[in-house]
Amino acid sequence: MNFSSIILGLIIFLNFIFALVVVFKERRDAGATWAWLLVLSFIPIAGFMLYLLFAQNFRHVRLFHWGDLKKIGVEEIILEQLDQIQTGKYQFRNQSASKNRDLIYMHLNNNHSIFTEENAVDIITDGQEKFDKLFKDIDAAKDYIHIQYYIIQNDNLGKKLMNILTQKAREGVKVRVLYDQLGSKKLTRRFFHDFRAAGGLAEAFFPSKLRLINLRLNYRNHRKLVIIDGEIGFVGGFNVGDEYLGLNSKFGYWRDTHLRITGSAVYAMQIRFILDWNQATHHHSITYSPNLFPRVDLAGKIGMQIVTSGPDSEFEHIKNGYIKMISSAKKSIYIQTPYFIPDTSLLDALRIAALSGVEVKIMIPDKPDHIFVYWATYSYIGELLRTGATVYLYNNGFIHAKTIVIDEEISSVGTANIDYRSFRLNFEVNAFLYDDHISKKLTEVFDEDLRVSRQLTMEEYLQRPRWIRIKESVSRLLSPIL
Repeated sequence: MNFSSIILGLIIFLNFIFALVVVFKERRDAGATWAWLLVLSFIPIAGFMLYLLFAQNFRHVRLFHWGDLKKIGVEEIILEQLDQIQTGKYQFRNQSASKNRDLIYMHLNNNHSIFTEENAVDIITDGQEKFDKLFKDIDAAKDYIHIQYYIIQNDNLGKKLMNILTQKAREGVKVRVLYDQLGSKKLTRRFFHDFRAAGGLAEAFFPSKLRLINLRLNYRNHRKLVIIDGEIGFVGGFNVGDEYLGLNSKFGYWRDTHLRITGSAVYAMQIRFILDWNQATHHHSITYSPNLFPRVDLAGKIGMQIVTSGPDSEFEHIKNGYIKMISSAKKSIYIQTPYFIPDTSLLDALRIAALSGVEVKIMIPDKPDHIFVYWATYSYIGELLRTGATVYLYNNGFIHAKTIVIDEEISSVGTANIDYRSFRLNFEVNAFLYDDHISKKLTEVFDEDLRVSRQLTMEEYLQRPRWIRIKESVSRLLSPIL
């Protein structure tokens, strides 16, 4: 036996051992197991290195903590709401919330998502409008500004944001900026130099300890939150960069959905930011002070829960919320998402709804930003077309909105895409809205987008070329790890 044969045998043996490790570690998810075994088969040894890099398990790790959480009475409020909803004593202020008390209870019970009903919401679908409103609110800030984005680009919009924040810091406003290091990988220390010199604080989420390798590459903070003086909150799909103003020639106009919220739901957004911030920093942790949760006047009548999920969660909270909403649909389901790679449970819920006569409409982009994800999306879309669902391709640029509306009564807007990455790997946040007025507005937004979209018919899908079918098949096999 020559040396090369010994090396080959060793590689085969090690790959077999690595495959066993994957099977036992991923036994909760057969799809992910088979996807990783496929990678191991085609890329021996190196595939396992990729597995170690991408497949860490945070489910039994306490990543987020805030010792002062008890001071604001969250636990008492949650227990009281759970008891009142379970015993039928809770007095809901609108019918949409009352009809979906089981969904509200689920988010309370599993995600500790406090239900609030004194909120007003502005729907924002245009990047220029979003940042005009954001900059106006920042300019009016008097106490503090908390900003969290997955992507902050070192471009004109990113610099404009930092210039405004730097000025507010010079005025004595406490400004904290939290960004994801991978999503904002183009940022440098110089980008924050003037901001930090003015007293501003900036931290990276899951920063790399090695110069070129980030061992938490696969687990990113995809949340987008802004809280101003504890009174105004922003959440949704827009990041910070010129492309979100429609200035990228590759994508053209950027269609996204964001919410500007006033009311007590901002408290929940504040808690989420503090938890994320304290995880990221070792020197500037936030401690409780009354100004973090100021008394707010009744802003409106919209019922809402701020729901978060991530790889540290025992349950896939946002996905479970989607499934619960879809299962409750009697008339219509409207979905806008840039990526559509559902797992079996979500796909089955949509299939059942469509086969039951519920009007299922899904809108996806007509152009890709991640090619493998795009072709995997096409594969799953084909399955829904067979059940009678209607699919639209948005062709006025790129649609990045993450929106679902059920029966024009309840809805969800946030950062979570319909894919494995958002449901299991990324840290996400969504607003679940229990209000027919705001849900009808979101339906009107969907209908307006139909004017610049085209329907993908079953006949067109079946006539796609063979090379596209091959792309779909390969991408679908890899979809659990995309």
